[in-house]
Amino acid sequence: MNFDELKWDQILRFRLIEIVALWEGRLTTNHLCDAFKIGRQQASRDISKYKSLFEHEQIILDQKIKGYKPTPDFLPKFIKGAPGEYLSFLHQQQTMDNCFEFFNWGNAECEILNVPDRAVSPNIVRKLIIAARECRRVDVEYVSLSSPYVKGRIITPHTIIYDGVRWHVRAYCEEVKTYIDLVLSRFRNEPDLMDISTHTRDGDESWNTYIDITITPNPYLSKAQQEIISTDYNMKGNELVLNVRKPLKMYYKQRFHICEDDNLLKSHPEQYHLTLKLS
Repeated sequence: MNFDELKWDQILRFRLIEIVALWEGRLTTNHLCDAFKIGRQQASRDISKYKSLFEHEQIILDQKIKGYKPTPDFLPKFIKGAPGEYLSFLHQQQTMDNCFEFFNWGNAECEILNVPDRAVSPNIVRKLIIAARECRRVDVEYVSLSSPYVKGRIITPHTIIYDGVRWHVRAYCEEVKTYIDLVLSRFRNEPDLMDISTHTRDGDESWNTYIDITITPNPYLSKAQQEIISTDYNMKGNELVLNVRKPLKMYYKQRFHICEDDNLLKSHPEQYHLTLKLS
């Protein structure tokens, strides 16, 4: 296997092939066409070229799913297989323009703080994505701090969530008879897909409700300090208003390190920079 002659754009497409195959379990030419704005023939050639690079089969065509799936011996070579890579792909699909921009940094250096990935199994994610796509019930095994021993649950997932540190899945849980968030790293063993569920994303009233949260500088900071914080977060009139899904409010509070305890805000203003404006 010789990668020396591969072009940069080919490597990017091969990375996408591995990300989708590993985490979704179904790769089609549409993935490449949509992501890179290329024709179907070019996408087919890229898949064929990727397959030819390996002595053993990495992906095989499965007529049942009308796409390529990873073989049991699949071993990614263009990615690390970390969940953050799939997350970045999902995020880029929402935020990227229709082109790539590359910058020549010269001798400048850039250091990014990488938070260690949580233990998330592709086998689990694939099944949850299939269940979400097809609105199916799925039998899972789960542990939590309140129930540290493996316990079975039947859920109907509809959305994967990333809070900046951990992955979650939003799902209807038949045990508690409501929609809840479950931490992906706390699933155990491979889920079993079941029948179609009536509990769809549209039925998740809380998820479909948007609320405004208004973030402000800690009022116990000096005016000069508050101005710095306001500029840091591009606030207008010392306020940053975010319109978020209701269940995600707590994740935003954690991500921004927001404190709502007046005693802590007053006693440690330089530690707690942000708070929420009272409605």
